Amino acid sequence: MTATTDVSAGAPRPPAAAASEPTAPPPGEDEVLDAARRAAGRAVEHLLGRQDALGWWKGDLETNVTMDAEDLLLRQFLGIQDEKTLRAAALFIRGEQREDGTWATFYGGPPELSATVEAYVALRLAGDRPDDPHMARASAWVRSQGGIAACRVFTRIWLALFGWWKWDDLPELPPELIFLPKWFPLNIYDFGCWARQTIVPLTVVSAKRPVRPAPFALDELHTDARDPNPAQKLAPAASWDGVFQRLDKALHVYHRLAPRKLRRAAMNTAARWIVERQENDGCWGGIQPPAVYSVIALHLLGYDLQHPVMRAGLESLDRFAVWREDGARMIEACQSPVWDTCLATIALADAGLPADHPALVKAVDWMLGEEIVRPGDWAVKKPQLPPGGWAFEFHNDNYPDIDDTAEVILALRRVRHPDPERVEGAIRRAARWTLGMQSRNGAWAAFDADNTSPFPNRLPFCDFGEVIDPPSADVTAHVVEMLAVEGRAHEPRARRGIEWLLAEQEASGAWFGRWGVNYVYGTGSVVPALTAAGLPASHPAIRRAVAWLESVQNEDGGWGEDLRSYREEEWIGHGASTASQTAWALLALLAAGERDGKAVERGVAWLAGTQLADGSWDEPYFTGTGFPWDFSINYHLYRQVFPLTALGRYVHGEPFSLAVPKGK
Repeated sequence: MTATTDVSAGAPRPPAAAASEPTAPPPGEDEVLDAARRAAGRAVEHLLGRQDALGWWKGDLETNVTMDAEDLLLRQFLGIQDEKTLRAAALFIRGEQREDGTWATFYGGPPELSATVEAYVALRLAGDRPDDPHMARASAWVRSQGGIAACRVFTRIWLALFGWWKWDDLPELPPELIFLPKWFPLNIYDFGCWARQTIVPLTVVSAKRPVRPAPFALDELHTDARDPNPAQKLAPAASWDGVFQRLDKALHVYHRLAPRKLRRAAMNTAARWIVERQENDGCWGGIQPPAVYSVIALHLLGYDLQHPVMRAGLESLDRFAVWREDGARMIEACQSPVWDTCLATIALADAGLPADHPALVKAVDWMLGEEIVRPGDWAVKKPQLPPGGWAFEFHNDNYPDIDDTAEVILALRRVRHPDPERVEGAIRRAARWTLGMQSRNGAWAAFDADNTSPFPNRLPFCDFGEVIDPPSADVTAHVVEMLAVEGRAHEPRARRGIEWLLAEQEASGAWFGRWGVNYVYGTGSVVPALTAAGLPASHPAIRRAVAWLESVQNEDGGWGEDLRSYREEEWIGHGASTASQTAWALLALLAAGERDGKAVERGVAWLAGTQLADGSWDEPYFTGTGFPWDFSINYHLYRQVFPLTALGRYVHGEPFSLAVPKGK
């Protein structure tokens, strides 16, 4: 079934059957196999042509226009706005606006209030007038949704920097938070790494409460400009929301009474914490939000723009810019070279490229050079664990990623490198670190162990998405698959991971996808891991997963799942067919011994039939996840690496000969 989307209004409609039946009989198995071989060959050539001379791959990481709007607001705040950047960013932002005047946070998604407000303000900075038709449509929609008062906290912080919102009307975030010991609730290490890197600099901004002169008013974005923030009734005092709302009121009182020496010491400690975590490339955590707020916080504490820390930070943000052929400038929230490179290596190897092919050896050389061999923030909870592993980005030594580390090991195992001892040493260190990062429940998260406090998500400040890092099925699956390839599936830690995965299976037979959209990704990750670890294809969990995947296959033979599946059950497993999601479903079915089944045949035929002449696939839909629903990603290389992996396994069989044939 194919889901339909009203792009202009963003209103979801229930998945419906395809409008027309196929006009030609389905191809036979030999024909599909031949088509798969040809498609894989073209995809191999395309992917090889995209490798950097240093050995890495990186596709664009597309998110939404808040990245571009906040970049312009930062430049306005620092007084470094330039006409070329302003015009290019505005060109991109205008190009993302829909007919109804709104902006969404993913392709084909519903309108999003905060994104629309930030985009509107950015275009005002670029000179667009409030009475221009596209601007008038946007402001009218914003007012209909409750105006600026209904926006997320982060949007209102940006507006407060220019006096468009009152600091008193924002949740309080005291810098003294930095002094809370790690055993105390709501200490900074209770937050996920991406959140703590953002919150620490924001505590300084919250304490300083800066206001730059506003270049214009924004009365048109309020429901009533005379009363822009109508009083809201507090939640019941006995509820968690009520408790934290009243705590916030107490913190507002504390803001006025805070001892000056204590506050100054807290801000200086926060500054040291920030500077110590700046990466070699000048960024913080390899992602845009912490970098932006760190630059603002340090500037407020007296760091001038020519200070080496500030200069490096601003230069790192410039490297997140993608300049398009039409002159538009898009800001990436992050860059994914390690992730893209290990996935590309796996895809090419599984598609039959010789294990000692120069491109694969070069990729391994680069990945080995990116190994992280010093402790990071993860060591706060695991102080005795020796370092190892890989991050997601070019530079992010403070936060190696368990998911990337598992996949890099799987990639290294596919390549015959001329220095095997170097490879073995890196794998040994990374596997030891990964095992040590297991959470108490037997599963693995992305960056930290046991980062599961129930309190951070309840703070009024934290309305921007997930702020903790609990274990997930997809990351745990990749670790289990890695351990199986390393011959360690029988070990107690691996068995606990397998047991956790089996317990996490939904009644439908699917698994939730934390870092990819959504149940198709989760299921496509878990089934290959379980079969690699020795579960037979006849195991009830595997059969339920197969049945679910077959039940949600689209009429055209592909698979797709809309991001609305994170909120609305009717979208689970449903959406327009995409190359990456079709590949994930195929990887699960192939691992489950379904190579000769009709579902696999139709899925492979869809991939072969939708491939472009240059060996690539087109995929405007967002299939990556930053925060479920709240922050979505279109990884531009997903459409290349995952289809090639699936086609390669269809043609050449499962890697490492670990899959168990159906019924055995």
